[in-house]
Amino acid sequence: MRALDRKLLRDMWRIKGQAGAIAVVVAVGVLLQVMMSGMISSLEETRATYYERYRLADVFAPVTRAPQKMLTRLAEIPGVAAVEGRVQGGALVDIVGQDLPVRAQVLSLPEWRNPWLNDVYLSEGQRPRIGRTDEVLLLRSFARAHDLALGDVLSATLYGSKRTFRIVGIAQSPEFLFTTAPGELVPDDARFAVLWLNAEALEAAFDLKGAFNEALLSLERGADVAPVLTAVDSLLDRYGGLGAYALEDQVSNRFLSEEIKGLKATSKAVPPIFMGVAAFLLYIVVSRMVSAEREQIGLIKAFGYTDTEVSLHYFKLVVSIALAGAALGCLGGVWAGRALAGLYQALYHLPFLVFRVDPSSFASGVLISVLAAVVGGVSVLRQVFALTPAVAMRPPAPADYSKSGALTAALKTWLDQPSRMVLRRVLRNPGRIFGAVIGIAAGMGLSSAQMSVMSGFNDVLDTTYGVIDRSDVAVTFFEQMPDKTAFDLAHLPGVIEVEPIRAVGAVLRNGTESYRGSVTGLVENARLNRAVDADHADIAMPDNGIVLAKSLADTLGIGAGDTVSVDVLEGRRPVLELRVARIAETLMGAPAFMHIEALNRALGEPGRISGAYMRVDAGAYPALFSALKDVPSVAGVTRKNDARAAMKKLMDEGAGTMRYVMALIAGVITFGIVYNSARISFGEQSRDLASLRVMGFTQGEAAFILLGELAIVVLLALPIGVLLGYGLSYLVAAGFSTDLYQIPTGFRPEAFGVAGTAVVMAALISGWLVKREIERVDLVATLKTRE
Repeated sequence: MRALDRKLLRDMWRIKGQAGAIAVVVAVGVLLQVMMSGMISSLEETRATYYERYRLADVFAPVTRAPQKMLTRLAEIPGVAAVEGRVQGGALVDIVGQDLPVRAQVLSLPEWRNPWLNDVYLSEGQRPRIGRTDEVLLLRSFARAHDLALGDVLSATLYGSKRTFRIVGIAQSPEFLFTTAPGELVPDDARFAVLWLNAEALEAAFDLKGAFNEALLSLERGADVAPVLTAVDSLLDRYGGLGAYALEDQVSNRFLSEEIKGLKATSKAVPPIFMGVAAFLLYIVVSRMVSAEREQIGLIKAFGYTDTEVSLHYFKLVVSIALAGAALGCLGGVWAGRALAGLYQALYHLPFLVFRVDPSSFASGVLISVLAAVVGGVSVLRQVFALTPAVAMRPPAPADYSKSGALTAALKTWLDQPSRMVLRRVLRNPGRIFGAVIGIAAGMGLSSAQMSVMSGFNDVLDTTYGVIDRSDVAVTFFEQMPDKTAFDLAHLPGVIEVEPIRAVGAVLRNGTESYRGSVTGLVENARLNRAVDADHADIAMPDNGIVLAKSLADTLGIGAGDTVSVDVLEGRRPVLELRVARIAETLMGAPAFMHIEALNRALGEPGRISGAYMRVDAGAYPALFSALKDVPSVAGVTRKNDARAAMKKLMDEGAGTMRYVMALIAGVITFGIVYNSARISFGEQSRDLASLRVMGFTQGEAAFILLGELAIVVLLALPIGVLLGYGLSYLVAAGFSTDLYQIPTGFRPEAFGVAGTAVVMAALISGWLVKREIERVDLVATLKTRE
């Protein structure tokens, strides 16, 4: 082994504390990159494989009733590869021991073959046998939520008719990765079921013999979906077409796509922060080493080593630390990715999900870490290259601190000698102090931003289910009902107040921008389901015009006073041109509101409602739910507390889990930066501190001189960390926000207080560790002068 390589090993051992902390910072950045890039590619590949293997449709075309012969016409559309017609509808399922009826979607299966499109993955059991109208396949997530097994009996109400079915199979489907009831925003395995029946049984239940009410289409490779949607709508319009939509607008796929989108945004923004901090720390450590080993560098060059060889020696030190961190990060990324893959597989009900990292992720992680190390050490290496033996072996010229004399004299009255020494060191090293302050502030900013987002998630729940939705129970109907239905609901057991709504499916357009959603009609002075502004004050529904949620207005690029085009997807399917009256601060979904009478008037259907919100006596829930089960027109019943619990569960999983991981990592990096600052300061001052001890200073005074600098750095970093955290919170909140919910952010004192406390605790622990080093200093060995 060459002499310089042996020196490299000795140097690595000597600075193992700093080197280990820097390697951990590098490892965290690489871990995040490997974990997130692997998770993104795994989810995308699994989604593509699952969709292809079970032939998920590219286009969904709901219709009121269309004859089977129309499937042939649909297949003739240019770009269409295959067509499947099916019967689908809503149902209410009774669960033994549960008062609240569960919403369900029922789908038909061909009796003599497997479906050409939207096939199912059979986890257990078998498909319904030919001619059996009482056998069903049940969605596995719902079966697990209620401990249902093969052979169990289900009671369900289909279109007003109560039927009993036996479970013969447990199935999964790429169409239901997220199980969200029609009209609801939040998926909940326990509150929404999917049942597959033989086509004959479902056609009879919904009076669709020889007809279908939904067409599924797959497209040829490279086909443009837009003209296909237009052609499908044109053919099905006369049969009550409800508007064809592409796979990208299918609810389950949209959830998964938003999750992948959020992971991509985070993977691009966060790892560079860690790499930048690592580069700064490497710069500090290597520059200190070069300064301390100035005479050694001169001696090594005097023995004949070239400038390149000596520079390469320190370059190896930098790269070794980066490579150690990268290797640790790669291993940690694979471990973390596999753990996260299990969570995502359960969350999205995937039959398989193998975490696989593209080798390019490892390569890019190592390359980026090395580049960060090179950036951190290149300026120092230039100094090594420039030193000549004669100059290097002479002590450096002392710095001129004469200009600080007046300041020092002025402070003599107020500060004792150790305090003046601390202050002088801070004033004489502004660049290094500034770098340490920025590093600690960056860690604190990242921590406080993550905690602000956590608080934002809670605000979404509190605002949505406490300020906007003040009801206890919500009821939806299979079809539009006369407004006197609200009067009938008010006479059910325990009902205190009823507030009707009218919701219609629609596509909202502004120029080239569009959004597929719905328009909800609210009563005047709504109390149970409100539209509110940024201050949570009620927005009065205008007699004419529409109120858009802020997220929807941003998507459409539209503001108050502009005109939005609304393509209604039911009834006579009119196209409405409506003025945007206000923008509402709704944090859940992207709704649009109108006065219920104005909406009915625009549709030419006065006095119609599609659901109602109710305030109910809690003791009357069993009697109320029992009565609602006997109302044929009721499609679903939702208890607000159940919806809130489901939303909280959703936020705590998937992207929600990632925010906890990010908060933990931010804490790790903060401690790493603080500890490195303390260790570097100790390395630079060990000889001075030993001299002070010999001169009569106590261990406590020596520790005060060393740790006083760290205290000043931390105190300066706290306000800067607050500013950085405030800015980062907006970026992180934007990354976690989706079409389902928007995360509010702002100045949250509790988040910055916790982050600041964490920094102070990290400083105290680091100070304690360094103080132990001070107590173990060998004064004689430290004071020896190398000749």
